Amino acid sequence: MGQTGQAMAEAKKKAAKKTAKKAAKKTTKKRASKKVEAASRGLDAATLTEGERPESVEKLVQTIEADGGAALACYRDPLGGKWTVFAALPLDKVAPTPFQRDLSATHVTRLTGVIDKLDTFLDPIIAVHNAEAQMYWTPNGNHRLHAVKKLGGRSIVALVSADSELAYKILALNTEKAHNVKEKALEVIRMARSLADLDATHTEEAFALEFEEPGLLTLGACYEQRARFSGSAYNPILKRVEAFLPGPMADAIEVRQQRSAQLLALDDAVVAAVAALKANGLDSPYLKNFVIARINPIRARGATGEWDEVIDKMTASAAAFDAGRIDASALAKTGGGGGGD
Repeated sequence: MGQTGQAMAEAKKKAAKKTAKKAAKKTTKKRASKKVEAASRGLDAATLTEGERPESVEKLVQTIEADGGAALACYRDPLGGKWTVFAALPLDKVAPTPFQRDLSATHVTRLTGVIDKLDTFLDPIIAVHNAEAQMYWTPNGNHRLHAVKKLGGRSIVALVSADSELAYKILALNTEKAHNVKEKALEVIRMARSLADLDATHTEEAFALEFEEPGLLTLGACYEQRARFSGSAYNPILKRVEAFLPGPMADAIEVRQQRSAQLLALDDAVVAAVAALKANGLDSPYLKNFVIARINPIRARGATGEWDEVIDKMTASAAAFDAGRIDASALAKTGGGGGGD
């Protein structure tokens, strides 16, 4: 092919690329501009209490009343149409799900003060009945529950669902206080252990919505062993190397335990490198993030890798980290970075 032919071929390639880009932009614009038609989904307000209530809801109403509570109303969810019982529950019959995050004393104190000042409880908790425990578990409302208890309350109002699986949708439901990485991770690993006990056939993949991110399972196992572990420093890396495991939940938990041991060993090596930097006179709240960034083999945009390969490389690099080659100017170039928990 002559020079003219090559030039024409190059011109065609450029034109094809431009056309492809324009087509991609048009597709993106079409997707972005797609709007939901107003008043096109769900039920009319006047129909929410209409229709025959399913047997599971009737049974739930009977259970609530037998437990000393009161079913104040039954209605269908305005979007999905699922039946829900708005109920008053005896306070001693309500407890948080056993696998959710630890209580924040500061948040409870703040809530207690607000509710006490208003002398009104305006935000019903969400609850499901757990027949085995003979209690009403709340996946969303633990802080409000404790606030009412501190005020000496006798009962609490709740939206009670007949769907027991709702208890495992903590991360999606919780709106009263944002989770940090540690809280999410601990809730997720506790949920996994509970689900493994309930049914041996459960898998991580089947609960992707509830677990949110696969790396949280490994981080949760780390936090169980080391409460002050800096999980948020490693989370961006885990997002690139972790995936939900396909086998039985019990087997997956074993893998998570093994991976947590690897991650904690890496953290030990990183902590040693940070100590060496401090011994050389460097002092910054971002030293750990600096070291992790330096030893991260997949820091390039879009890069991914396999768990064992990436973590092993990072551990070896951390162990061989030469603090003597790092000066203040190298640290300053990083511009700080995200911190721990």
